[in-house]
Amino acid sequence: MPYVGFGVAAALLGGFGLLADEVVEGDTLDFDTAILHSLRVPGDLKDPIGPPWLEDAFRDITALGSVAILTLLVVLIVLHLAFSNRIRTAVYLSSAVIGGTIISSVLKTLFDRPRPDLTGVTEVFNASFPSGHATVSAVVYLTVGALLAEMTQSRPLKIFYVAVAILLTFLVGISRVYLGVHYPTDVVAGWSIGAAWALICVVAAHIVKTRNGRTSTAE
Repeated sequence: MPYVGFGVAAALLGGFGLLADEVVEGDTLDFDTAILHSLRVPGDLKDPIGPPWLEDAFRDITALGSVAILTLLVVLIVLHLAFSNRIRTAVYLSSAVIGGTIISSVLKTLFDRPRPDLTGVTEVFNASFPSGHATVSAVVYLTVGALLAEMTQSRPLKIFYVAVAILLTFLVGISRVYLGVHYPTDVVAGWSIGAAWALICVVAAHIVKTRNGRTSTAE
């Protein structure tokens, strides 16, 4: 299990590296622009395709990856864990999320890619690559999903928790492209680095838990 987990994480990081290299060289710009334009009304780049309610729905969905919502969610979960005397798990979740957020911020500063040049889109305040919403939502939802799966013995529930985590991560990322505030490659990069970090944290926690269990048995 640990070897497979770290192997998948390494593959995700490798994919991120290859994609980042293409982005830096400008080789993805035509593809990115074509996808963004295909999601806008022809001749009016400020207007996404589809009925008005769809745009409103995606604005609501994209909020699920915002700093405010994710921070509130993580704080509430951490408090629940602390009050349940699961201090180590609370520290683990906090560390995973803080670490992922730092990684996202550092990478944004390092690459400093300008946002898509569309008019009338949601106001943004930082660089484009990788998508912070995609990165941090992947870290939070995938880590929480893994924690919930670890806490139950029911296989259907394990699958459900992980599936919901993946779905939320996917929807947040897609919403960023639909709203025109990120290029598709920004989101894919965010998914890759966020999922890799979440997987590394989950596998590392599993290793620590297994070793502690063996130590306790030996004693």
